[in-house]
Order: sequence, then C-alpha cells, then structure tokens
Amino acid sequence: MTEEFEFVRIVGDERRVGSTLAAVSRHWQGQKERFLMVSPHDDDVVLGAGLLIQLARRENVPVDVLIVTDGSMGYCSPEEKDSIAQTRKREAYECYQSLGVPRDRIILLDFPDCRLHSFRGRSPAGPDDPLAFGGFVGLQNSFTYQLRKIKPTQCFLPTANDLHPDHRIIYEEFLISLFHASGNIWPELGEHLATTPYVNTYAVYCDFAAPPTLRMRAPASYLENKLNAIAAFRSQKQISALIENVRHCGPEEYIRAIDFKLYHPANYRSQFDRPKPIGIVH
Repeated sequence: MTEEFEFVRIVGDERRVGSTLAAVSRHWQGQKERFLMVSPHDDDVVLGAGLLIQLARRENVPVDVLIVTDGSMGYCSPEEKDSIAQTRKREAYECYQSLGVPRDRIILLDFPDCRLHSFRGRSPAGPDDPLAFGGFVGLQNSFTYQLRKIKPTQCFLPTANDLHPDHRIIYEEFLISLFHASGNIWPELGEHLATTPYVNTYAVYCDFAAPPTLRMRAPASYLENKLNAIAAFRSQKQISALIENVRHCGPEEYIRAIDFKLYHPANYRSQFDRPKPIGIVH
C-alpha cells in the first residue's frame, strides 16, 4: 500500500497531479475553505468519503457532517427496534469524532428513516415539531437553513446514480436547496449565501453516473482509521461485508465534481447563429 499522498484531478483534457487537495483544486479558497459532508444515513459518508474527511483535516479544512435520517429502520433484531435510533446516534458520534470531526459539527437532522418522500419540499410546522426551523419543516427547509448557517465552500453528497430511494431524494432536495440558500427567499432561515458552494458526489453502494473527476490516495494508516471508524457502527451487522470491500480497494477514494449551473440563453446562442461567409480575395 502507498505511504504517500497523491491527488489526481481531471479538468477537461487536463490532468492535475499534486500532494494536496489545494494543489489540484479548481477553486480553492485557502483559509475560507469549509466542507459539508451530506450523509443520508449515518454510515454513508464514512463509507464513501472517510479518507476525504481525514485529508481535509490534514489541510486544516473544517468539516461538518450532516446526517439526515434517524437510523430507526436499521435494527437487526426485534429487541433493537425501539432503541436502535439512539444506539446509532452514539455510534455516529464515535465514528466521525475518531476521524477528527468535532462533536458540535456532527449534525443530526433526525428525519424518519425510509420515509423521506413525506418530507420533500417545505410546509408549515405543527406545535413543538422537533424537525422545525423558522416555523417550517421539510428537507428543503432544513437544508436551506443548514447551508446558510454553515456557509460551506464545497458540499459532498451521494451520487444521483445510487439505487437507495433516500439517497436519490436527498440528492434532488439538496440541489434545489442550494438554489434557495443562495437567493433571498425564506429570510427567517438566515442570511442568503453570497456564493453558491461547489458540489461533489461520492459513491456508496452504486457506481457514479459518470466517471469521477478526482482520485485521492493516502497512506495505509488513513485506511485503517477509516476502517476503524466504519466499525463503530457495531449495531449494523451487515456492515462487515462493506468493510471488506473498503479494505480490498485500499487507501483510495474517488469524487465527481458536479457543474451546478443556472440556465442562461446566451450559452446556446452560437449554436444557432448563421455563420459569416468567408470573403474572397481577388
């Protein structure tokens, strides 16, 4: 296994190679950099980006982990059914703190596991609703609030190609929330973002929708840290197979940058303009 740090980023036809994230970045902002890792379930981001969290901390980049669901459907025995959510909260704190994420930057939104379809968008909150921010509930409401509060420069979430319905819903709801967070809508959720964060995806269960654009390789010790962090989810009996897959792949991870662009008609004008005739010189 490698004992060196290597980052390779593909930007168009260019291949950038360096020993730090900053060296190969397209839009590095120095001390302003702050990463937001969006994890539909508590173990997703450590599986897909457990090395990246450590590599960001190596470059003194603050990392926030946003866990969307409560883990209540993750019980592996009938006896755990009523207590599994609390168990997984403890495991999540143990996991991400072991990778260098402070406890107050591990954010648990507690949306019901496997029922995210009921929380799309935004709606008025009922009295004492624990999921409410600014008097409203919903994934877009919570994501907009957290984006404005954290003000990340880059966000990471599971690929849209993932088969898990929770992952697909969160991908869609998070992207539209970036649009909301950068605008003046819903002022009770905080001041709008001055700059829209860059968006990246990581893979958990399924392959990327298109080839990744960044490969990261780290020393073997970083892989062991990632494996130990995954193992914190002791209640998830099926996770042993995922641990072996991570171990087999070695100390490397892949990320795909997503172009989050708003529509502008001028981008397409040249395709339809009549070409100018070539003059003839006599």
